[in-house]
Amino acid sequence: MNALISPNSVANPIMNEQQDPSFAELNLAKQYPTPPLESITSFAALKGRIRHHYELASEYYYSLWGEHLHHGYFLDPADTKERAQTRLVELLLDRARLEKGSNVLDVGCGMGGTSRYLAKHHGCNVTGVTISGKQVEMAVRLTMDEAGVDVTTNVAGDPIKLASGSARFLELDAEELGQHFPEPGTFDCVWISEAMSHLPDKKLFFQNAARLLTTNGKLVIADWFKAENLTVEQFEADIKPIE
Repeated sequence: MNALISPNSVANPIMNEQQDPSFAELNLAKQYPTPPLESITSFAALKGRIRHHYELASEYYYSLWGEHLHHGYFLDPADTKERAQTRLVELLLDRARLEKGSNVLDVGCGMGGTSRYLAKHHGCNVTGVTISGKQVEMAVRLTMDEAGVDVTTNVAGDPIKLASGSARFLELDAEELGQHFPEPGTFDCVWISEAMSHLPDKKLFFQNAARLLTTNGKLVIADWFKAENLTVEQFEADIKPIE
């Protein structure tokens, strides 16, 4: 198993109040109090809240983010968020050297943007999984629309053909991958983008991923990681507000 981890930068902000006093006026977070943390009694309760969050908010996220529920890789000030989001997928494809036509498990697939991209532009056969039934519904609808197929003809979990690849979507807790896919070596690639924070038992996820991958399979991860040796100023500016 080959692991590719692509960390997004959380240190070195573009600007701060010392560099640009007008930044304080733009920092809307300071205008609102931080709500107190709510205690979680169990992993099951935490997952229930995550599921409920996406059941309620996914349509709203789609209106803001579009089909890709992840950040973008910006190289030019003129880049649109849509171009930057697809460029991040392309960057991961390039670094992973994933062969065309691979069988891919897209963990935390959201509305299926990455799954569709891998299917349509890289000929992959993708299984996207998300804990939210609402997201599965949206992913199927968007994929059927792109394929030009009547959504009422889809049977839950069936692959939807896109160019030379396909995409299907399942409502599934990412920590239950081992039970749902009992055969080892099922996938050439396990892909997870900005979803690790939703997995309480990360060790179990990696165990399942290792078992599900082929001998030379790829584990592709893009997420936010706290850099080492941050200064106090960097921690206060970039880490503390989101911890």
